[in-house]
Amino acid sequence: MIGALAILLGLQLIGEVAVQISGVPIPGPVVGMLLLFSVLRWRKSLPYKLRKTAETLLSHLSLLFIPAGVGIIQHGARLADEWLALLAAMVLSTLITVAITALVMQWIIRIQRRTRRDG
Repeated sequence: MIGALAILLGLQLIGEVAVQISGVPIPGPVVGMLLLFSVLRWRKSLPYKLRKTAETLLSHLSLLFIPAGVGIIQHGARLADEWLALLAAMVLSTLITVAITALVMQWIIRIQRRTRRDG
């Protein structure tokens, strides 16, 4: 399990370093996750130890919300002052995300229909 955790953290570190060097405005962990995805696609299999480690981490994912809750409590006064802007940003970003997801889904469905028809 420690070896698999080291792989996950190592890929995250590589992602962080790549972002710092390149200056790309993408979070380092996202780059690390893309690297992990690429490695797993290249291997065409998921090692058992990596699967077990990921399942263990995902089973305790709710613990990661504790720092966010503490931040909300700590900055409650600021949130009270800027609630309208935060609400507008959340609603707008949600609507944009839903719209983009719907468009991507329609695009994927069209591709699948074309593939079935041609194949």
